[in-house]
Amino acid sequence: MKQRIAQLALVVRDYDEAIKFYTEKLSFQLIEDTRMSEEKRWVVIAPPGSTECCLLLAKAANEAQLASVGNQTGGRVFLFLFTDDFWRDYHAMTAKGIRFTGPPREEAYGTVVVFEDLYGNLWDFIQPNGANKNNRP
Repeated sequence: MKQRIAQLALVVRDYDEAIKFYTEKLSFQLIEDTRMSEEKRWVVIAPPGSTECCLLLAKAANEAQLASVGNQTGGRVFLFLFTDDFWRDYHAMTAKGIRFTGPPREEAYGTVVVFEDLYGNLWDFIQPNGANKNNRP
């Protein structure tokens, strides 16, 4: 048997502002944007070159969900974005106004920096090195 996580739901305040941020600032691809009802859309995005896991942008539907926007993990790093060229992408992200919480650093598993998305969710941006055989920091 083979299983995989295909999508993760990311609660957002507004579909269009989220699509704009992820596609313009992080160069993600818009995979799907299908209207399901007057208020709900099925919006799927993925990093460039990604073939496995995607993000489903889920618009907050009530006050409790809206309160979770930007803090789905209680202030911990939420998502881990791997790259094949850290400095190329770091400089591109910097030029596009991405906010980093500190400077890049070298760790045993690779080069890493933490950034915030438009809502304040924290992401690890990592170029793994050869020691990172299990895709984990």
